[in-house]
Formats: sequence, C-alpha cells, structure tokens
Amino acid sequence: MITKFNQLFPVWAILLSFCAFYFQSVFQPFADTIVPLLGIIMFIMGLNLRKEDFLHIIKEPLPVMVGVFIQFLLMPILAITLSLMLQLSNQLTAGMVLVGSCAGGTASNVICYLAKGELALSISMTLATTLLGVIVTPALCTFYLSETVSVDTLGMLVSMLQIVLLPVIAGSVAAYLAPELVAKLEPGLPTCAIVLILLVVMIIVSLNASSMINISPLVLVAVILHNLGGLAGGFFISRLFGFSIRRSQTIAIEVGMQNSGLGVALAMQYFSATAALPGALFSIWHNISGSLLASYWGRNRSSLEYVIRDEEFIKTER
Repeated sequence: MITKFNQLFPVWAILLSFCAFYFQSVFQPFADTIVPLLGIIMFIMGLNLRKEDFLHIIKEPLPVMVGVFIQFLLMPILAITLSLMLQLSNQLTAGMVLVGSCAGGTASNVICYLAKGELALSISMTLATTLLGVIVTPALCTFYLSETVSVDTLGMLVSMLQIVLLPVIAGSVAAYLAPELVAKLEPGLPTCAIVLILLVVMIIVSLNASSMINISPLVLVAVILHNLGGLAGGFFISRLFGFSIRRSQTIAIEVGMQNSGLGVALAMQYFSATAALPGALFSIWHNISGSLLASYWGRNRSSLEYVIRDEEFIKTER
C-alpha cells in the first residue's frame, strides 16, 4: 500500500496542486511552515544516510564528482541563458537562477528508485550537492545576479546552514545514536518525506496562485526548458565520460530535479513573491517530467534487450 502511494507521487503532486490553487485560502496561513517543513525533510534525509553512502563517494568519486560538476555548472547557466533569451524580468531571473543554483531535490531519490537507477549514486549526489550547496548556492546567486538585483550572500548562507546542513547533521547523528529505532522507522521514511514535499508544494502553489493566473507563458516555457535541459544535459554529458546508460540516467535525474522548495523559500525571504514563481512552477513540473521519465526508463530496464545493451557497454568500458 505504501509502495503504491509512493509510486503515485506525481499524481498526488498534480491533484493536490489543483486543490491548493482553487482552495488557496486554506493553505496560505501555513506560509511560515515552509522552512520548518524543509528542515524536517532534510532531517529525514539525514536519517536515511549511512556510512556506506559516504564510503560510496570515497570509493567511487568520479560519477559523483561529474554529477555535481554538471549540476552546479549547467543548471545556473541554463537558468540565466533562458531568462535572457525569453527576456524575463530581474525578479523572475533571480528565481530561475535560485532554482538552478540549488542542490538536487529529495524527490530525485524517489524518482531514481522508480526508474530502477543507481540509488546509492543518487543518494550520494544529493548528499554531496546538499552539503556543497550551503556555500555554492549563495556564491552562484551572487555571481550571476549581483549586477541586476541585491543579493544578501551572508544571510542566504546562514539560511542554508539552518535549513539544510544542521538538519542533515542532526538526522545523521540520530541515526548513529539510535540505529535500531531508525531501522524500525526506515520503511516509512520515504513516504513521510513525500507527504512533507506535497505539503510544501501545496503551500507554495497557494501562495503563488494569484500570480499564476496572470503568468506569462514564457515563464512556464523557461521552467520546462530548464528542467528538460538539465535532464538531457545530465544524461548526455555524463555519457561522454564513459558511464553506463543506467548510471547516466541516474545523474540525469539528479541534475534535472532541483530542491525547488528551498529555492522558493530563499526567493520569498531574500527577493520577492515574483521571484518565487519559477520555483513554484518547477516544484510541480519536475515531479511530472521526472516520474514520466522514471516510468519509461523503469519499464525499459526490465527489457532483456535493454539490459544486455547496458551490460555490453559496461564490459566494453572495462
């Protein structure tokens, strides 16, 4: 039952987004809970981390390094390029860059699982980008936006520490101190994270509902192209490094799916409600595109011909 609920994650995201859009007054009072909810999601991520996840980065660092490099290089560049091409306002551009500069989203691990990708690599990449993002995200925003909007780099850094780093560390410490208790809770943790992500999405949609009514189609186009560019770039660039199809698909999911909820929270705190709009749209869209891709890749993974092709590539690689 729980597995089925998790697999229908994108369906819930779409349905609940519509509910939040039409019943926005129900969810808008919970605006102040976005940051705490994100902190809890990061705490759950910390609970899920194991020594093996850290060892995976140490033993096989190249895929993680390549994935992190693609994510923090490609996504901000795509964001600023699309914003300039589509002539978005400074605040919308700030929102685009914020989303592009964030770490991989927790939902990417769920999508990777559904796609039958390399879950250890997915978790390792999320961990690496999350920890590095504490410093990299404010730095990238300052680099790309300082000439057009005012960026509170230090304030953003402090927020990243509070929302991301401290909860992840707290979760990891809790998992270390109480492994038996966490082991009992572990089967339900992904579902708990999904429920919290859905709550964040609903609150974000309700807060931006009035803006969405008058939204320019160009903003939606920018968000869709940003996500698809990340998915495509993550896959094809990683293939240039000789990685297997399965590994490249995992990197593609990680690169294309951002922690857009964090992007919205930072946008509302340091920029404006308008700047939060790209993140709000990204929160909905990347779950739809990611789940559709996961369904397609997951079905193909069970195809004998597909598996043989992948294995043959790995043998050639060796």
